[in-house]
Amino acid sequence: MRINLLLGLAAGTLLLAGCSSSHQLSAGGERVTFTDQQPGSDCQLLGNVTGSQSNWLSGSGGEGSSLRGAANDLRNRAAEMGGNVIYGATSPTQNMWSAFAPLDSKMNGQVYKCPAKS
Repeated sequence: MRINLLLGLAAGTLLLAGCSSSHQLSAGGERVTFTDQQPGSDCQLLGNVTGSQSNWLSGSGGEGSSLRGAANDLRNRAAEMGGNVIYGATSPTQNMWSAFAPLDSKMNGQVYKCPAKS
């Protein structure tokens, strides 16, 4: 009985560890940049996008690490849309539940496709 319980706990731990991953930048995501200046008229607005990092079960890493994961996800999604610039990136404010439960981190922004600078 005790061995079965230990095996069950070990298997559960391994499964949970697999669920707590941070977003890594894709090759396309590496070419996407953030800007706080409105892109010029030579840039095309492709739409709004949200990146997120699940903090449930990941536990460690802190807020900075989870926001970095959300930013990486945002950059990857922008690249998938064909964009290369994210303007007006914001992260919704933390609320009182954040102190009690590791909620997802999110980051929103507008995706633009701008001509390459020479």
